[in-house]
Amino acid sequence: MRKFKPHLLILLTLSLFWTVAAGADIKTVYVLPAVGSINPGLAEFILDGIRTAEKQQAEALVIKLDTPGGLDSSMRQITQAIINAKIPVIVYVSPRGARAASAGLLITMAAHVAAMAPGTNIGAAHPVSVGTGKMDKVMGEKVVNDMAAYGRSLATERGRNADWVEKGVRQSASITATEAQRLKVVEVLADDQEDLLKKLDGRQVQVGGKPRILRIAGVTVKEIPEDLRTRVLKNIADPNIAYILMMLGLAGLYFELAHPGVVLPGVVGALCLLLAFFAFQTLPVNFIGVLLILLAFVFFILEVKVTSYGLLSLGGVLSLFLGSIMLFRTGDIGMGISWGVLLPTVITVSLFFIVVAAIAFRIHLRRSMSGSGALVGEQGVAYTDLAPEGQVFVHGEYWKARGEEPIKAGEPIEVVKVTNLKLLVRRVPQIS
Repeated sequence: MRKFKPHLLILLTLSLFWTVAAGADIKTVYVLPAVGSINPGLAEFILDGIRTAEKQQAEALVIKLDTPGGLDSSMRQITQAIINAKIPVIVYVSPRGARAASAGLLITMAAHVAAMAPGTNIGAAHPVSVGTGKMDKVMGEKVVNDMAAYGRSLATERGRNADWVEKGVRQSASITATEAQRLKVVEVLADDQEDLLKKLDGRQVQVGGKPRILRIAGVTVKEIPEDLRTRVLKNIADPNIAYILMMLGLAGLYFELAHPGVVLPGVVGALCLLLAFFAFQTLPVNFIGVLLILLAFVFFILEVKVTSYGLLSLGGVLSLFLGSIMLFRTGDIGMGISWGVLLPTVITVSLFFIVVAAIAFRIHLRRSMSGSGALVGEQGVAYTDLAPEGQVFVHGEYWKARGEEPIKAGEPIEVVKVTNLKLLVRRVPQIS
């Protein structure tokens, strides 16, 4: 038996300890690409990224921003998360040609460090109301004043040019990256991500009211990719797209219910409805609007089944229009359905169901073209004498018949009524 060698055990233990200690000392910077409009999907992605970087005790989180702007509510979610982050958050407007417009300006101002790449621009943050909810003059002034004060507060908190930020809100001013650095709107102008980390290494920032030195040159960089849920939500969390998905979903289900077994319309309709409700969970939905839209489809379906001479169709159009307007609470800037989407959708859906109802109404009025009902009004000849009963030849067949008056064999007759497969006929006057 070999002798136990304690020095080998000690060396192994020290080696393991050294490995763990060295691994624990590895510094990491997380990079999160924030591309596209500021909506609930992108806001959720950024908030998740901040939580991930905090949990991993990263040295910093770099948000690579390229946005035309977006929803006020989503912007405020992002800025609050950045302000209260437990790690330094760097907003880097990148790559070349990118922009931080509108809500992107305020997100940049919330960052612990604001940076831009050459060839980018920032500004044009004047609030606008998108969709059916229009602001009057007084409300517009309130919103602008609120946004300007918010931007000034963020800039002052980070020691940036608050006067220009207010100008960017009130006058929709926009400047290049070089001008932004000169006017102290941002701190750093960096060619790329590597250049950014080098220039920020050793810089002191305030995180949670405490000074912190950035040690990020040459550190491990990990990108936070968008998962499938984020990509889907980013693309459908637009009020207009969610609204269209809901209309397609309801139309698809109607086709499946009206024509069972077709399958495809039902599958597409169900998928569209699920995607619409998935988007609704992140949007300020007014469920009275949802109920009015559902009621409109009930009216349209009943119009096809019940003859109301257009009253149900009129109620459906009115309910669909009101429900579409009320579908989203428009207290948030940028929230609501665009008139360019709402009106064509309402008109198209309404015309479709009105045409379907008209066709159904004509079918109800049209006499039957098959069965015994189809014989009423048909002409034939008496096969035997009808005194008052006998046989007639109508529609290529022999029928038992009863005459309204005595009729001789061979005389032309016309069917007046059908009762239990026996015809009531009358003589057709002959023109001499």
